Amino acid sequence: MTAKIIDGVAVAAKVRARVAEAVQARGAAGKTKPGLATVLVGDNPASHVYVRSKQKACAEVGIESFGHELPASISQAELEAVVQNLNADPRVHGILVQLPLPEHLDEERVLGTISLQKDVDGFHPVNIGRLSMKGREPLFVPCTPAGCMVLLEEAGAQFKGANAVVLGRSNIVGLPAAMLLLRRDCTVTICHSRTKDLAATCREADILIAAVGRPEMVKRDWVKPGALVIDVGINKISDASKKSGSRLVGDVAFEEVKEVAGGLTPVPGGVGPMTIAMLLQNTLRGAELVD
Repeated sequence: MTAKIIDGVAVAAKVRARVAEAVQARGAAGKTKPGLATVLVGDNPASHVYVRSKQKACAEVGIESFGHELPASISQAELEAVVQNLNADPRVHGILVQLPLPEHLDEERVLGTISLQKDVDGFHPVNIGRLSMKGREPLFVPCTPAGCMVLLEEAGAQFKGANAVVLGRSNIVGLPAAMLLLRRDCTVTICHSRTKDLAATCREADILIAAVGRPEMVKRDWVKPGALVIDVGINKISDASKKSGSRLVGDVAFEEVKEVAGGLTPVPGGVGPMTIAMLLQNTLRGAELVD
């Protein structure tokens, strides 16, 4: 068996095309253009790259972006004031505070300051709380886990009654991904560093989401034949054959696992493009909430 490669670039392009069409229709109807505000604190090079890519994506689908680059020395009160001003700005329908923040800042307080109606990252405690509760609906779902679900749908996943394993328990990916799978009537196991016989637990999965940040941790013998495997990891490893001296790999040993899995996302080109596509979709939804 050779896995079907789940092409995140192609799926994300479809999501972005739908968003662009909806934004254009809003303009034709005389409605406001969706607006995304990005808040970047400090000079973390990776964060700058991420924010620029998000701003570029906004421009491509007709969403207006408002960039706020702030010094690493900013105080908690000053940062919260910036967010409050964005909450009050009618041009802004989504607020994204790029993480991580400098150590002296209270991340939870900053995220809690974002208006629930503009929480396009889906990290507000109320949105996460609603996601975790039966019969409640969050206004926004975190972008990476939401993208994982779309990729699984595109791959033909049969959720109801499936054994789903999430490898990793982060607030950003692992926990919300598990809650989304539970909402689709999967039987869900969350694995982490304390899990006994990790490989055996993963081998029971019909659906496996790997999000631990450990390069090529998931081997061929960890994967049930025919399972759908979503690799969220992005890890840089040394590679003397590359001009840069390194290359990107996921949390899954791709070349091994593709021989046994039913479907598998590549790294790069899998989950990464979906994260930005879902951010654009959430920003559009933020505009629709105030129509």
